[in-house]
Amino acid sequence: MNLFFPMLGIGLVTSVHCVAMCGPLVLTYAVKGADEATGLARLVPHGLYHAARLTSYVVVGLLMGSLGGLLGLGGIRGWVTLAAGVAMVFVGLQMTGRFPALARLIPRTPAFVMRALKRLRSDSRGSSGSRWATPVAFGLVTGLMPCGPLVSAQIAAAGSGSAVGGALAMLGFGLGTMPLMFGFGAVSGILSAPVKRRMMAVSAALVAVLGLVMVDRGLNLVGSPVSASRIVQSLTRPASAAERFERGTDGVVEVPLVVENTEFKPAALEVPAGQPVRLIVDRREDNPCSAQLAVPQAGVLVDLEAFGTTVVDLPPLAEGRYTLTCGMGMMSGEIRAVAGESGFIYGRSGQRSAAARPKTGKDTGYSCACCGGGTQGPSVTGTATVEGSVQRITIDTSTGRYVPDVVVLARGIPAEITFTQASGCLQVVEIPDLGVSADLSAGPVTVSLPALEPGTYGFNCGMRMVFGQIVVK
Repeated sequence: MNLFFPMLGIGLVTSVHCVAMCGPLVLTYAVKGADEATGLARLVPHGLYHAARLTSYVVVGLLMGSLGGLLGLGGIRGWVTLAAGVAMVFVGLQMTGRFPALARLIPRTPAFVMRALKRLRSDSRGSSGSRWATPVAFGLVTGLMPCGPLVSAQIAAAGSGSAVGGALAMLGFGLGTMPLMFGFGAVSGILSAPVKRRMMAVSAALVAVLGLVMVDRGLNLVGSPVSASRIVQSLTRPASAAERFERGTDGVVEVPLVVENTEFKPAALEVPAGQPVRLIVDRREDNPCSAQLAVPQAGVLVDLEAFGTTVVDLPPLAEGRYTLTCGMGMMSGEIRAVAGESGFIYGRSGQRSAAARPKTGKDTGYSCACCGGGTQGPSVTGTATVEGSVQRITIDTSTGRYVPDVVVLARGIPAEITFTQASGCLQVVEIPDLGVSADLSAGPVTVSLPALEPGTYGFNCGMRMVFGQIVVK
């Protein structure tokens, strides 16, 4: 994720804090020679100070971003990001002034550094060269000052996971603080104390929110089953599991995955447990956020080619659910490893169709209590009616199950299957083998199917709790 613009905004808002903390420094480098200068010459010390300060910020950002990237190679980037997010939340709380004890968490500038700056200031009253050395020295040291917003920016730079990302984050933050710092004398007289307090409150809130975002990223990177982004995804985009795969010439399961608009498509993959799996990742963008693919529980972190295909080998996975995310923890997906393959039917291409619906007895259907019905009943078979050049059938979802749940179609004739309006887990219906996913929440939906070859095609709800079959004869 490119943090330049988010950190630019935070710099603009937190610059009030910078004026309060660093304003005295700006006055100290405006020495006698500069006061007596006229025109643009008066701005020279200011320009030198800010140029040195930005240089300091960028260098620190390079170092912090590089450190974050190296830690990622060691498999602990997620924990570092999580800890950094928590620290930023604490910094935000400390900036409100309501939690003075948290100030102890901010490191102090070493005394010998401050003594050296004072000596440099005393020597700056000589030649113009020595006077210019003062603002440069103060600017270079500013990147190491014990400032809450600055510390939060440095933490964000480390969380970027790259030297370039860290440098851009710190550059954005530094540029955001410059306008108010340049004219802090005039602005300090214009802004009233209540306005400054409100701006400080906004600054603290922004830092804390950025910390919460980093906490969420850290949770994704460590493979936590619970994170804010995954909860939001489950509520806004039901994660349908892709069940189409082929086997390579070496017998390894190959699963296609598309990365587009910083999203995994599909958001969930289902693979056989206990077998090596090969993800064929088609990345259709060059967004920095999707530059890497990570499966934290499996120890996988792989660079993805932009606008190209990358092969990602996964080790055999035990039965269970695994986090699928990007190298920054911003994208959210899931890999479901299921035991055995007996529940899947393979076609001629080596692809498996959806599992046949589970049954509790010879003549017992299946339903889900959360779908509005919850009553189990006998399996119902319905045969499509041929009308001219198409065959049609309607599936009722009002009882919380599919009725009929076994649909018989004639081979070689296009079909139209109408699903009635549904909510709950029946809100989305999927026919994985045919690439069908339809939202039934707004009303009945007719799914058009081409002429199919004989075989069995499974369909299911978006939560994979209610199942049915299409049987082509």
